[in-house]
Amino acid sequence: MEGLEQVAFEIISTVGTARSCYIEAIQKAKEGKWEEIDELFKAGDEAFNEGHDAHMGLLTKEAEGKSEGVNLLLLHAEDQLMSAEGFKTVALEMIDVYKRLEKLENK
Repeated sequence: MEGLEQVAFEIISTVGTARSCYIEAIQKAKEGKWEEIDELFKAGDEAFNEGHDAHMGLLTKEAEGKSEGVNLLLLHAEDQLMSAEGFKTVALEMIDVYKRLEKLENK
């Protein structure tokens, strides 16, 4: 496996890790384990950035006229990239809701 397939699998793997970190951060918020959330987001963001960088490399090649084409695997990788980004947004909102809920419960 090389070239486009390798990059697609790199994107899928790294952003999958990121999405898992964001989901775990929501679970930690639900449990009130606030101290663990920052580390999960840090790890998630690092993994996401790796996937994003790999994707950017493909876009750069495309802009240079060195496209390797598009296949279903690459489309799946891009879908996973966008999914992870969406999960981060949802996770941030959910964590905020859990923080507010905890404040209300402790009044």
